[in-house]
Amino acid sequence: MAKGTLRRKHAQRNGNFTAKCACDGAQIMFSCRLASMSQPESNGVTGSPPTIYVVDDEQILLDLAEMVLEPAGFEVCLFRDPLEALAEYTAAQSPPDVLVTDYAMGRMNGMDLIRECKRLNPQQKTILLSGTVDESIYADSPVRPDHFLAKPYQIKKLVEVIRSLLAQ
Repeated sequence: MAKGTLRRKHAQRNGNFTAKCACDGAQIMFSCRLASMSQPESNGVTGSPPTIYVVDDEQILLDLAEMVLEPAGFEVCLFRDPLEALAEYTAAQSPPDVLVTDYAMGRMNGMDLIRECKRLNPQQKTILLSGTVDESIYADSPVRPDHFLAKPYQIKKLVEVIRSLLAQ
């Protein structure tokens, strides 16, 4: 995880997103275009957008998820700390429609977070992201994510997987 000051700039025009991020001199620039998408509905409340919890200890990946998922019609809640995400999950009146979590994080890994959320709500839809492990990490586990995406992944693939889980 990069340490230091993170500076971000992003722009949105007609579905085109461009972002520049810099941290202690290192710069990352990316752009993407989102096609027009119909607005999804939450599994919990008719007429409200689905709530997606995104948990990752890398702020730039949280920012990217927010920039892509909000215009796609989702309400996005971001967490850098999985224990804070779990506390919010436990306190929430209704669980998120989908939990998206990285695997490798400091105080709790993504599989532990998925396990705890599914203990509280066995029907919770989950996506595990990782650039350090593959699907074998949960091969022998009784609790599994609903979908796995290896990093790096195409951003539109994340939107497609979320929509697919919501349609189930």
